[in-house]
Amino acid sequence: MQDDFFPVAMTIAGSDSGGGAGIQADLRTFAALGVFGCSAVTALTAQNPLRVSGIMPVPAESVRAQIEAVLSEFEVKAVKTGMLFSREIMETVADCLAGFRGDVIVDPVMISTSGSRLLCEDAVETLMNRLLPLATIVTPNLFEAEILADRKISTAEEIRSAAEFCRRRFGCGVIIKGGHGADPEEAVDFVLLEEGAFPVSSRRLRLPERTTHGTGCTFSAAIAAGLAKGLSRREAIAEAKNFVHSSLEHNVRTGRRIHSMFPAGFRKENGC
Repeated sequence: MQDDFFPVAMTIAGSDSGGGAGIQADLRTFAALGVFGCSAVTALTAQNPLRVSGIMPVPAESVRAQIEAVLSEFEVKAVKTGMLFSREIMETVADCLAGFRGDVIVDPVMISTSGSRLLCEDAVETLMNRLLPLATIVTPNLFEAEILADRKISTAEEIRSAAEFCRRRFGCGVIIKGGHGADPEEAVDFVLLEEGAFPVSSRRLRLPERTTHGTGCTFSAAIAAGLAKGLSRREAIAEAKNFVHSSLEHNVRTGRRIHSMFPAGFRKENGC
């Protein structure tokens, strides 16, 4: 029997009908980075980059069944979680991942780019008490980091302090994303891992409005893909940052008012 398994990663997240974020973005990212992707759908959303017009959560037992079906047969090396929506789904995911031996990347999705709430208020405590202690890395944006660290964040020193607080409380690596930061030239993420702290930056691009829809999902999925392939945490983060930047740079026009980030390699393969 062949024992050199192809790398496998799993996304546990909501479905974005517009294809820019959620499991659609995650599976696209896995494939672009050479990883086989499995999934468990937590919610069906009716959305596009401009608005979320409907959310239908999947019953928690169905989420459990999906996760167990995948983990029982696939050699999953890394799991990425995204939109989990409710306390019941959050608890179910935490139960299923309690014995998982691979890496867990938690994207603590709370609010959509268009401003819609994607995590119920009563699920935040469960996120912090049940799921984050299982995480390898958590990837909040500035707004999410303020909630996790229970403080306002505006300066570089406050970002470092919030990351240190989260690392002490949850015991995982922390990446506070800088996409919503004030620097007009660079998007700087602050990374705090067991081996130390360091920044990861990329040049800001001048993009059509809403092109950045799905960047958070793509970034965390790309980290999971890198870890599934056996990269170090630092290598996986650097690859993920470059992948997001390249996907933004090679965005495609997908609607009358919409441009979408898209992996450059996929465009080349299709002659675009």
